[in-house]
Amino acid sequence: MTIAILAVQGAFAEHGAMLDRLGAAHFEIRQKADLARPFDGLILPGGESTVMNKLLRDLELFAPLKERLDGGLPVFGTCAGLILLADRVEGGERCFGGMDMAARRNAYGRQLGSFRTDAPFAGRMVPMVFIRAPYITQAGPEVEILAETGGHIVAARQGNRLATAFHPELTEDTTVHAYFLKMAGMGEPAI
Repeated sequence: MTIAILAVQGAFAEHGAMLDRLGAAHFEIRQKADLARPFDGLILPGGESTVMNKLLRDLELFAPLKERLDGGLPVFGTCAGLILLADRVEGGERCFGGMDMAARRNAYGRQLGSFRTDAPFAGRMVPMVFIRAPYITQAGPEVEILAETGGHIVAARQGNRLATAFHPELTEDTTVHAYFLKMAGMGEPAI
């Protein structure tokens, strides 16, 4: 199993380091030619969602990736990646969509509003790092809520799509990445 990490902008290297810790093969997608390599799952990192959305289109990555996602490719989006997966975006534009939820961009405020906390994710306590983070304001009936903190939804799953408002790749805890790998078919069923 090989995981591709979108590497056009944002915190992609940290996801690679986390996958290394879990022994998962991975590579970075930086240009259209990278899509020729086979992969079994995709990580959409944190960063700036409007910039990522623009670069996806400018680099001709949007259409082929959307086709794969719509065809069932497992995907995990963190922070800006959550925004890219939301069907509705408050304060921004829809990108890939596919998750019946609304996301509020920069919901916790500017960079100074960044924080760290511990909260349950799919029933297991994990550290959560929020940096200019979004949160989910609405979730449809097919969306499974995996984590909440401060009264806000910060992690969800719909089928083969996983999204977190926080950055699990900025901690030492592998729980969320292991959940994605299991969800994508590597190892035992997801937690």
